[in-house]
Amino acid sequence: MRITTLIVDDEPLAREGLRMLLAEDAEVTAIHEAKDGREAVAAIRTLRPDLVFLDVQMPEMDGFGVVAEVGAERMPAVVFVTAHDRYAIQAFEINAIDYLLKPVTGERFRQALARAKERLDAKPAEGASRQILSLLETIASPPRYLKRLAVRSAGKTVFVDVSEIDWIEAAENYVQLHAGRAGHLIHVTMNTLEKSLDPETFVRIHRSVIVNVQRIKELQPALHGEYVITLANGVRLQSGRAYNARLRALAENPF
Repeated sequence: MRITTLIVDDEPLAREGLRMLLAEDAEVTAIHEAKDGREAVAAIRTLRPDLVFLDVQMPEMDGFGVVAEVGAERMPAVVFVTAHDRYAIQAFEINAIDYLLKPVTGERFRQALARAKERLDAKPAEGASRQILSLLETIASPPRYLKRLAVRSAGKTVFVDVSEIDWIEAAENYVQLHAGRAGHLIHVTMNTLEKSLDPETFVRIHRSVIVNVQRIKELQPALHGEYVITLANGVRLQSGRAYNARLRALAENPF
């Protein structure tokens, strides 16, 4: 397989890093670059690359603007690259679109490139277009997240502002809300509640624990790449291995 690629990023160092990783693959025969959205649109139309690594956050025209300008049905295979837009990440996952989280690691890059090769080999152009169109629709229609929860207890209903919650733990078919010194029990599963919470504010660190990121004071590395999380109120929580990528993203500065 011979693959021509295009790297789109407004940061020279980011482009250089992806170029070095692409240069390691013998099947990549051409590596082009664009430093902004306008250059990217022109390059896609004239060069017709097989694969584009497209930065999401760029001034003037971002990655989604590039897709809209070219047209999802005319886009090559795309791997989106993003620094810290958690909602965008969620949208990629919902629509089965591959993405790389900055800073890009060699292992994760090779995984994304391998998947891209599989798509190119199968040539599912219509399916890829549908995925990208679905992604744009998801981005254009952001979900509405809970602002408060109604807690029923002892014959009365107490309203808890979601912003007051420090962390949440699973309790079989219930969840326990920890808000300051108060604890509230709600009959709902963790998976259902997680989907109703803003991922910019709440992150799942364990199958049984969700944390308000505004309450995190310290992340301490533990065994197997896991973390011990210390909250502002002194509570210490242990992450699960499957959720470590989300915590690593929190530990990175967005520049």
